[in-house]
Amino acid sequence: MSLKFILENAARHFADKAAVVIGERRVSFARLDEDSNRVAHALIAMGVKKGDRVAMIQASNPEFVSVFFGIMKAGVIAVPLDSRYTADELVSLFNDCRPRVLAVENPPLESLLPALSRFDSIEHVVTFDPEYASQFTDYREILTKNPASSVDVPVDMDDIAIISYTGGPTQNPHGVALSHQSVRTEAINSAEVFQQTDKDVLMQFALPMYHQFGLTSVLLASIYKGGTVVVVPGTGRSIDSFMETVEREKGTIYMGVPYIYSLMINVARHEGIRHDLSSLRICVSGGAPLEPVIINMFMEYYGKKIIDIWGQTETVSQATVSPIDGSGKIGSSGKPMPCWEIKIFDDNDSELSPGQEGEIVARGPVMTGFYNKPEATAKIIRNSWLHTGDIGWMDEDGFLFITGRKRRMIILKGQNIFPDDIEEVLAAHPKIAEVRVIGVADIVRGETVKALVRLKSGETVTEQEIRQYCQGRMADYKLPRDIEFVDTIPGVIPNWTRPKSVKAANIRLEGTG
Repeated sequence: MSLKFILENAARHFADKAAVVIGERRVSFARLDEDSNRVAHALIAMGVKKGDRVAMIQASNPEFVSVFFGIMKAGVIAVPLDSRYTADELVSLFNDCRPRVLAVENPPLESLLPALSRFDSIEHVVTFDPEYASQFTDYREILTKNPASSVDVPVDMDDIAIISYTGGPTQNPHGVALSHQSVRTEAINSAEVFQQTDKDVLMQFALPMYHQFGLTSVLLASIYKGGTVVVVPGTGRSIDSFMETVEREKGTIYMGVPYIYSLMINVARHEGIRHDLSSLRICVSGGAPLEPVIINMFMEYYGKKIIDIWGQTETVSQATVSPIDGSGKIGSSGKPMPCWEIKIFDDNDSELSPGQEGEIVARGPVMTGFYNKPEATAKIIRNSWLHTGDIGWMDEDGFLFITGRKRRMIILKGQNIFPDDIEEVLAAHPKIAEVRVIGVADIVRGETVKALVRLKSGETVTEQEIRQYCQGRMADYKLPRDIEFVDTIPGVIPNWTRPKSVKAANIRLEGTG
């Protein structure tokens, strides 16, 4: 069955139950099913055909869910995107996947208006803002002018359902193509390993629906089981709102990145715990390495064990999970989920013994490949094994430990950043001769972005001027936190490696901006 059946089945069994809650809005499974049918009819009327792409720049809300499933029902491919991408970044991404329709909220629609003519593949723009209803296709009219009847477009389980971009590089983006089969398998297995039921209330906070972790393991898994997703907008400054919402809605599961747990620890340390979080039965951390100090301090303040997982966009979402009863091993990302097989290979693609460090490879519901990039796909999927680029080892009990990365990549608060993206922008600065971007280990954020800059002879420029130059040319989370001016760029800078040991007493979790 294709992904559309996840919602259709839930609508049959839990019609009037709230599927998505955001603030005072409580949207039922039946309403989402009907609205997604209307979206599918509208897409077909636009001339969109099976296999075409629809780009989504939307916040986590019921409209995202309706548009996503409308895309699935129309037999086309969803391309969920980060709203922080700049116009230049979107031009590169759109040239890669060639979407025919763009569903975009405001913001960022207003900032993209001057660039729309550069998106030459886009034939239709769907807006959710009444201010732009006369210029583009109004989402409200889609709901009023299209029938709620089901759409019958044949979809094969091997058909691509989603193209997910992992953060770059800008000039050569790699869209991870995920099939209906892979995403559905992952969603079902995620729901099963966390023992979800229709009574569960999943909190969606600081893990957006456009992100595969938030889309598959939170939204789709919850819908599959008939649970409720409660969306809490915002991130760091809204941590108190998040905890207040957990208390009000009796949230049972939260899946997030280590950064959020660090923020919660800071709140407990400096303000105390003002909200009742006893309804939470599972706290899951993914998207970035979870350091033992965070686990220990969260247990100390909140009395709850954080369940660590590991996965990538190329694996749809998580491929491993620690035991949900808290019996996992500190520093481990758990064992492979039932649908996954994990091994450690050396540089010759030979399996290593327990305890030996090498590249983590995975076999299971992996991506179909990088969209329209067969050569790049062949480099990392060899003999049915996905070569993840992550370094680690497994013990004799099958627990996975992450120790480093082969790829040049920075993970900041769970967000993938490719140094090539930033280097390309900085290299175009008229006063810069050479630049190297690196990740700096940070116990709270995972890593931060640092730029080593060599200026042209006789030139001067300040750090602030460089940051201002970067603004508008790259997503804000890619902006270098530190800029160091050097006379010589180092030749080889090692990729991220996990700290060997960290003592909680020596860690300051302040400075979480």
